[in-house]
Amino acid sequence: MINKKGSGLQASYKGDTILSLFSSIDKAHAEDFLTWESLHLNDLNVGYSPTYVHVTTAALTDFYTRIIIHPDGSLNLQHLVEAKSGEAESSRTVQGPTADTAAATPDKALRDTRIERVTLQGGRINFSDRSIKPNYSLNLVEMGGRISGLSSEETTLADVEVRGKLGQHTPIEIIGKINPLRKDLFVDLKVKTQDVDLSPMTPYSGKYIGYTIQKGKLSFDFSYLIDKRKLNSQHVVFLDQLTLGDQVDSPHATRLPVRLAIALLKDRNGEIHLELPVTGSLDDPKFSVWGIIVQILNNLLTRAATSPFAFLGAAFGGGEDLGYLEFDYGSVAIGDPNLKKLDTLIKALSDRPSLKLGIEGHADVEKDTEELRQQFFTRKLKVQKLNERVKQGLPAVPVDGLKVEPNEYEKYLTIAYKAERFPKPKNILGLAKSLPVPEMEKLMLTNIEIKDDDLRSLASQRSIGVKAIILKSGKVEPGRVFIIEPKSLPPESREKVRDSRVDFKII
Repeated sequence: MINKKGSGLQASYKGDTILSLFSSIDKAHAEDFLTWESLHLNDLNVGYSPTYVHVTTAALTDFYTRIIIHPDGSLNLQHLVEAKSGEAESSRTVQGPTADTAAATPDKALRDTRIERVTLQGGRINFSDRSIKPNYSLNLVEMGGRISGLSSEETTLADVEVRGKLGQHTPIEIIGKINPLRKDLFVDLKVKTQDVDLSPMTPYSGKYIGYTIQKGKLSFDFSYLIDKRKLNSQHVVFLDQLTLGDQVDSPHATRLPVRLAIALLKDRNGEIHLELPVTGSLDDPKFSVWGIIVQILNNLLTRAATSPFAFLGAAFGGGEDLGYLEFDYGSVAIGDPNLKKLDTLIKALSDRPSLKLGIEGHADVEKDTEELRQQFFTRKLKVQKLNERVKQGLPAVPVDGLKVEPNEYEKYLTIAYKAERFPKPKNILGLAKSLPVPEMEKLMLTNIEIKDDDLRSLASQRSIGVKAIILKSGKVEPGRVFIIEPKSLPPESREKVRDSRVDFKII
């Protein structure tokens, strides 16, 4: 109905409308773009001045669209948008000042729009990426579902339930609430799929990580909340039995040790679980959800590959770096703090069965030397006490199990000093002089020589002791644990970490 009376042109239409056998092509590449068998609008009620669109049911049947990334990296949708933009510019040139009014009309129409129910049936979406070699293609089929309660009213949310398949077998679902017609877009959607075969994605893995994918499956559960131009999203990713194949020579591939990173991420069951939260503002021109996800993944792989024990510590030990154990100077004893740290490392190794551990013992040349010298000195006193016990017919005990009491100290020090063969101060008769305790201590300590072999033995005993505890747990196979000969007695210096330590390496 058209009415030219009153304030101006008025128009309205009520009824059912069917648009059948629609087809469109991408003229630039002569390929199908969007087709459908039937679009049925039931109880359509539209008007102009005032502008409104009311539909009881919109049913789209057997539709198809094609999304293509061309070799130059452009998207076929971009060409469509650019064409429309060009048409709009041309239109403004012809129509002059009335163009602003015309351009505002769609926005006004959206202010009173209601579509009670949209049904989708038999949809197909074909995606092709021709920017990589070999090309990658993915088909979404059997796309169908409903969107109920679409409205331009600010407080109204439409229910979305769409399901389909990736390829012929893998289910995908999109469920949630939206309001794309209100002033500020609102989206609360979850996108889920499971058991997507990863080997067809070899074109991407070859280009960006430098390896083919031999096997593996991908499942994901993505949630997106957009409210007041702010996005909060969560990406839960599950990779099962991801196995890399042959290396691919690609100038775009990361130089990180990807196999090591995957081994650190993959648990005993061959599974990788990732949670990737992303937040941001849609008004930020630099904001990109997938750009941030790629950056998070890159940071994750970098950390796993370059700081594996810090990564394992974050995953299993609350952030503690599992890459080393510190020892008291001159000691091979593994105390409670080290035992707790080893328990965490054992747990991590048990859950990451493809990792092999290298143990590299070290010594602090200065401080371990001084402590060993003191230990040797004390042992000389204990030997004299043991000799006396034997002479008295008392049972022999291990030297290290003896203790020289304070009231015995001077006695056994004097005996030990006399037994030493280094040159001693003499009196005028040529006999060894009696010296006070500090002087005897000083001379004995000065003449105790600690050799590199002593320090090397200390470092080796530390490695052996750590390996024994790891294997005693029964959770790590012996073939996965190796003692490594250090390149030097002192390790590479680390801030706030002792040189008297054992370093771990993934080998």
